[in-house]
Parts: sequence; C-alpha cells; structure tokens
Amino acid sequence: MDFKVIKKDSTTDARTGKIALKHGTVETPVFMPVGTNATVKAMRNDQLEEIGINLILSNTYHLFLRPGMEVIQNAGGLHNFMSWKHNILTDSGGFQIFSLTPFRKIENDGVTFKSHIDGGIHHLTPEKVVEIQSILGSDVMMPLDICTGYGIEREDAEWALNTTTDWAKKSREKWEKINSDHGELWGIVQGNFFKDLREKSVSELINVDFPGYAIGGLSVGEPFPVFAEYLEYTAKLLPVDKPRYVMGIGTPEFILEAVSRGIDLFDCVFPTRTARNALAFTKNGTVSLKKEENRLSNNPIDNSCRCYTCRNFSKAYLRHLYKTKEILAAMLVTYHNLFFIKNLIKEIRYAISKGNFSRYRNDFLKIYGKNSEEQI
Repeated sequence: MDFKVIKKDSTTDARTGKIALKHGTVETPVFMPVGTNATVKAMRNDQLEEIGINLILSNTYHLFLRPGMEVIQNAGGLHNFMSWKHNILTDSGGFQIFSLTPFRKIENDGVTFKSHIDGGIHHLTPEKVVEIQSILGSDVMMPLDICTGYGIEREDAEWALNTTTDWAKKSREKWEKINSDHGELWGIVQGNFFKDLREKSVSELINVDFPGYAIGGLSVGEPFPVFAEYLEYTAKLLPVDKPRYVMGIGTPEFILEAVSRGIDLFDCVFPTRTARNALAFTKNGTVSLKKEENRLSNNPIDNSCRCYTCRNFSKAYLRHLYKTKEILAAMLVTYHNLFFIKNLIKEIRYAISKGNFSRYRNDFLKIYGKNSEEQI
C-alpha cells in the first residue's frame, strides 16, 4: 500500500491524498458507503461506479454468520461473490459485538457471542478475524477490538484498551504469517473519552507499525462538542504520513469536522438508511419526502443536483412511491443521497486544493444547518 498527501490546507489540518490499494487508487478524503451484507442496500454496482465510488465497506460479523465463509471462499472471495471489481474495506465486527451486550462475553482471548440470526454460539479471536478477512479478500482489514460506550468508568475503559492493544498485536502477527497477496491490516485507536488512554493507544499501535490507523470509539452517543474535542486530540497524535480513518460518521456536519482534523476516510449507514425512510440530503438541509407539502411539488429533491434522480423525478412522484411502499422509492433516493455525499467530498477536495476549505465549510454549514428537517 502506498499513501501520499497531495495538498494540505493552510488554516486547518484538512488534506487531500491518494491511497494505492489492490483494486485501484482511492482519492482522499473519501466516504465509504456501507455494504453490510455484500451489497450497498438499494444500489447496483454499476450505479455506484456511475457515481464514482471505488471503495465500499462490508461487515465481517454479518458475512461470517451469513452466508458463511464456505460460500464466499467457494466463490473465490468477496469481490467475485458480489461482482465488485473495486476496493473493499472490511470492519472487524467489533462494533456489532459491542451492540450485542446482553448476548456476548468478552474474554482475554476473544469474544463469545450469540448469533442474532439463529441463536447459535460463536467464538471469535483476533487471529480468527484476520483469517476470515483473508478469505474475504479484503483490500483493507480491521483487527478485532473492543468498542466502549460514552460514560463508562475509567477502569472499564482501561481494561478494554489493554485488551484491544493485545488483540492488535496478535492480529498483526497472524497477518504476517498468512499474508501473501492479502490486503493491508490497519490499527484501531481506542481509549474511550480519556485523553491519556487515547495517547497510550496511539503510542502502542505506532510501535506495532500499522500502515493506516482508524479512530474508534467515537460517535457512540457523546455530544457533538465532545466528539469534536476527542477527534481533534486523537488525530493530532497519529502519524501524518499514514491514512486516518474515523469509523461510523456520514452526515455533512461530521464529515466536515473530520476533514478539518486531517481525517482521510469515513463510513456510515446514515445516507442509505435515511433514504429508505424518505429523508434526502440537499444543500439547503435535509428534507422529508413524505410530507404533505410535497404532494403537488414538481420540483426535484434539490434544484442544484445533477444526479439521475433529480434530473428525472419530482418530489411529488417520490412521495407517492413512499406512500405506496414501492421499492423504487428507496432505490432512487439512495442514489441521490450517495451522489450528494460523493459530490460534497468532491467539493471538499477542490476547496482544499484551492486553499479555501475553511470558507467552504463555513458557507456550507451556514445554509445546511439552518434548514435540516428531522427524520420522519
């Protein structure tokens, strides 16, 4: 893997760059749509390509449970299985296991959990998670980690961090043993909301020498100012010559905050999930397409948008599709939301290249933040 910083902003830590991965070069900053079950919901692969997306995220936990490694290995890996010729980053499943609190037990060697599908008992170790992602053929793998929630006691956060660091070392050792043409293994910073633990995590991971670093344990219920504070603090500790990834963010406000702190990659289900619930992004804020005010509107979702949906369909038609529970509604608005985020990232990269990212960010949020509607 090769990562190059192309341009740095003069007033923030924002930057553009390029990551050379097995299935093509990725320009950063970059947003990764989430393809949990080997598909980005309501999108075909050619539509993702049409938008310009060449890196998606898939979920190790879900794919391990269904369809299972035998099926994917028989297909020749995840790329062949889902007919996707571009890059795939797979997460470790740590966040999903974190969300299964009543159904899992964390021990020093790994995690035992009950499947949300059939109740079956499974045990995952850091070594096993690397093996699974090698079978998947991931371009970027993430090690098993322990994600902790906002507001936990320091003692619990410290134990989780120490265990995560131990697992990171074991993951790296396993990766080195099996790696031939496999993807890159990145580290995940934890430490909850204790700055000295965050610093400890970064220091120990740098000693392992990962080619990229994710910042985990943010956007887990904390207020936005706390998110921004700990993101800034953690990002400044990371090497400047390696890619930085914040896990689980996907709204314009969070993306712009992350970019300003020097973050290169981010992912989230929000743009696709909200599309299935009739919430669409526009430069003037989010809009709920089910509202009565759209019943007679022949305008597109966003007059300034040039996506396929906005060029061809009105808000009245989209509202009708949602009201009649037509599958096409989710397909069209998912396309629009991903196009919007992709275009936002394109504009961010351009602003950084021209040295006016701060002005772009302020101008965008001045309009966007005032008009966003609550999800309905």
